[in-house]
Amino acid sequence: PPPPRLALWLARWLIFRLMLSSAAAKLASGDSSWRDLTALTYHYQTQCLPPWTAWYAHHLPLAFQRLSCGAMFVIEGAVPFLFVAPRRIRFTAAGITIGFQLLIMLSGNYGFFNPLAIALCVPLLDDGVWRWTPPAVPRAPAAAHLRHWSARVVRPVAVILLLLGLVPLFDVLRWPRPLLGPLPAIARWVAPLNLVNRYGLFSVMTRTRPEIVLEGSNDGTTWREYTFRWKPGDVMRRPGFVEPYHPRLDWQMWFAALSDYRREPWFLELCRRMLSGSAPVLRLLGPNPFPDAPPRFLRAVVYDYRFTDAAVRRTTGAWWTRRPLGLYCPVLTLVDGQLMAMPESAAAR
Repeated sequence: PPPPRLALWLARWLIFRLMLSSAAAKLASGDSSWRDLTALTYHYQTQCLPPWTAWYAHHLPLAFQRLSCGAMFVIEGAVPFLFVAPRRIRFTAAGITIGFQLLIMLSGNYGFFNPLAIALCVPLLDDGVWRWTPPAVPRAPAAAHLRHWSARVVRPVAVILLLLGLVPLFDVLRWPRPLLGPLPAIARWVAPLNLVNRYGLFSVMTRTRPEIVLEGSNDGTTWREYTFRWKPGDVMRRPGFVEPYHPRLDWQMWFAALSDYRREPWFLELCRRMLSGSAPVLRLLGPNPFPDAPPRFLRAVVYDYRFTDAAVRRTTGAWWTRRPLGLYCPVLTLVDGQLMAMPESAAAR
């Protein structure tokens, strides 16, 4: 039997909020790079886990980058209103949105986000799209009492979710909450259930790329670098595709580099596990530079990473250049199983 129409509209409401919020968050942030359409001149280089295609996208002409940014605002900010248009226009809007998600997948690693966004476009279609499928096997009509029971559940739930979805949408659009009456209070009450959420990707563009490189040493003088599987490290290694897999550690290292280590307690726990030789943690990384025993000291060096230009890439084969910026946190060691910071003199070495 067909799904309840309200359930169908809930799915369409979700993809509408996701796309429109993505555009609104960028414009509402006040970031000048979105307003002058230069954000993509930074984006491909500074996104969390760029693949090798991002190197080529980064070097596209400025005019093309601005045109692409303008097209992005049209797709995210205007096309969603076509999700409620007549059939053929709605199909076109779904196709544009799916194509947009595929382009993002070709130039970035966002795990399962893009496949999920594409899946949300399916309810914009109807059975007429799937002409290649075999005809459905006739089924006995559902019992009347089951249909009534379903309607009694779906209708109030759908109305509640449709209304609650207005709260995060108003927030990202910077519209005053009092216009929603009691809905914000209800949203706070049900917030632990995560029924509705706020969306908005890359509202403020990151214009530089600090990267944390972890290094170990046994004497505090000679340091050997740990390799992460997916995030930038060796400047000669070609950036790879990893989606739809989502490597959480590599992803979180990007966020940690933009923050202070004191705000990232998981980072210090990562260092403690590495110094203790934790096998499950080390398996998240590349080849272990200390295969026999963990190092005595561990340090985190921050580098400024940038894509090479075409001449350097052609001459050396390097995808990245990097410049050291300093230590991310004090040099660390283990004392009786507890993580300790070394004196600054050790860090200077």
